[in-house]
Amino acid sequence: MNSYERVKTTLNHEEPDRVPYDLSGTTVTGICRGAFLNAMRERGLSTTYDEAECDPISQIVTPIEETLQALKSDTRRIGARRVPEYEKIRQRDSDGSWSLVDHWDCGWRMSDHELYYSQYSYPLGDAPSITEGLKHWSVPAWDEKMIAQMEKDIEPLAQHLGTYCGIADRNCAGLTEMSTRIRKHENWYMDTVLDPEGVEELAEQITRHKLAYWESLFGWLRRNGYLDKILVASECDDLGTQSSTLIDPAQLRAWIIPRYKRIFAFIKEQHPGVKTFMHSCGAIRPLIPDLIDAGLDILNPVQFTAHDMDLKRLKADFGKDLVFWGGGIDTQSTLCKGTPDEVRDQVKRILDIMAPGGGYVFAPVHNIQDDVSAANFWAMWDTLMEYGKY
Repeated sequence: MNSYERVKTTLNHEEPDRVPYDLSGTTVTGICRGAFLNAMRERGLSTTYDEAECDPISQIVTPIEETLQALKSDTRRIGARRVPEYEKIRQRDSDGSWSLVDHWDCGWRMSDHELYYSQYSYPLGDAPSITEGLKHWSVPAWDEKMIAQMEKDIEPLAQHLGTYCGIADRNCAGLTEMSTRIRKHENWYMDTVLDPEGVEELAEQITRHKLAYWESLFGWLRRNGYLDKILVASECDDLGTQSSTLIDPAQLRAWIIPRYKRIFAFIKEQHPGVKTFMHSCGAIRPLIPDLIDAGLDILNPVQFTAHDMDLKRLKADFGKDLVFWGGGIDTQSTLCKGTPDEVRDQVKRILDIMAPGGGYVFAPVHNIQDDVSAANFWAMWDTLMEYGKY
């Protein structure tokens, strides 16, 4: 089997030759710069990565094709950068920090001793409410300049589609996550009580932005003959914390999930048969039936350390309706703090639970963070390659 066939088989809830592996197929199944460099040097693989980084804010790099092949990643990302023109708009501040203001008017800064950018300014952060703020500011359009940049970036990547599983990946974070970046976290939580109409209006504007993006991406794929080589369309919104949903499930069911139902339906209108992918961290089990009803096919990152996210129960209760993509190893403790033996043991245990019957793609719980050692990366990878065969 080639990678395209392998992933397509498991998406149909059948067992391929081995469990598919995703590295860098999306911006939430990637690897941070430091961990990548250390791991590749350990085995003499190329440390070169695509300079048009898909997510410089989180310092997620995309390895070059030679390295992705050596790592046997079955996926290839097709999508816009998180920060268009990153190389042009970032600047060195007087204290040596890097900073930028992205096209959402969000400000980001990273000092030399930090691993990631942190947000320091919010376009509606000082407004009395979202409703008042939206009188003077609105979500940016997905415009012709951004479309042209996206098309330039994805054209050289598309040649690998058909051999590998093509993932049409989102251009921005989800409705709640973008809302908090725009409004500032604590303000947005207050607005869910004090200004629910504003919360909905902001979510609606972000939804329209997303729909415009998906229309342009699928339009390019269709015009250039690649549409049928895309198996997955990936969205993202963190709806959970370690112990609960982000806000009252009833509010998420009223404001957020119906809009994802529209987005998923639009995606499937653009590309019938594509599988919809949703990244949502945390304790989201109460929302899983709602997401399935909204048209979700694939759940990521499967954060089994969160409350009520036991893998055996998830597989038993939702395995007929969902493909599980991720959950291969805990990135909060085991992968970064455990021993190689502990990494191997956890990977084996999770494969025993999730692999039978297909419907499972291996990836860690979220991106491989900067503090993951080369020894632990290779313990994970070697175990998957050896133990992940059907």
